[in-house]
Amino acid sequence: MADAIQAVEADANRSCDTHLHVFPLPSHWGVDLYLKDESVHPTGSLKHRLARSLFLYGLANGWIGPTTTIIEASSGSTAVSEAYFARLLGLPFIAVIPASTSPEKREIIEFYGGKCHLVDDPRAIYDESHRLAAETGGHYMDQFTYAERATDWRGNNNIAESIYQQMALERHPEPAWIVVGAGTGGTSATIGRYIRYRRHQTRLCVADPEGSAFYPSWISGEEHGGAGSRIEGIGRPRVEPSFLPTVIDRMTQVPDALSIAAMHWVREVTRGEVGGSTGTNVAASVQIIREMRERGERGSVVTLICDGAERYRGTYGDPRWLSERGIDIAPHLEELRTFLRSP
Repeated sequence: MADAIQAVEADANRSCDTHLHVFPLPSHWGVDLYLKDESVHPTGSLKHRLARSLFLYGLANGWIGPTTTIIEASSGSTAVSEAYFARLLGLPFIAVIPASTSPEKREIIEFYGGKCHLVDDPRAIYDESHRLAAETGGHYMDQFTYAERATDWRGNNNIAESIYQQMALERHPEPAWIVVGAGTGGTSATIGRYIRYRRHQTRLCVADPEGSAFYPSWISGEEHGGAGSRIEGIGRPRVEPSFLPTVIDRMTQVPDALSIAAMHWVREVTRGEVGGSTGTNVAASVQIIREMRERGERGSVVTLICDGAERYRGTYGDPRWLSERGIDIAPHLEELRTFLRSP
């Protein structure tokens, strides 16, 4: 057990931290936008942090032994990262993922030695994961329940602490807003708790794609279901146990076409190849910056690059795929270009 924990922590030492990039807005606006690049983790996404925390949590609790089969319900990226850590520890891994998950993600899971168990209905991944864990005598990691408690939200180089350390020398060192997506709810829970614990004045916005259950539940205060989301990695068909609405100051619902347009716009402006969930984050950040400028406010906004575009070349990056689904990004792309040309 001690050797396994040391192996997982050694991965953190090798990974070091992720970069915080300046997004080029006109300086005279007085508002700065930063993108924290989580795509540079060894498994290419923000979920590398979560997977590491979940493995440490499972090991420390005695749930994971030297031959335990690891099961996870995922839309793809968490499964990629958990497959990596399972291989690191020599453990079998099964990812229960929607059949719509991009082929690129499935290939990476299998590259790390994992097996993909596909389900047609995204809402069925939870029950199927429980069934497989019972059948194999394995451990269901259940990121959607344990994400908010597996990470030390008080610090310990979590993503929130990292953001504030990296912002220390900027002209607006305390962000006016931090913008993140709602996947498991773990990232927003960690950042929201840290903001309050450290007594920052920063406000937290959660960006949610269309079809997700989080946003309508936030608005009404009642439990809502949803169809899920076409933007992989964020948005869920149910409100997950790790989602803590009490630490959030605002939610913004972003249409899928705008998310994908923003993904392409980031590449135009920065040459950075980002995924669809990053587009959702950036679209919500643009809305906040517009409002700040209208009110004459100055300050900084920080959001996340969740993963890279290479996992979505056959989907969000493919004009034919978009056309087949009636997704027209052109009007939104022009709107974003106009935003950047604003006086």
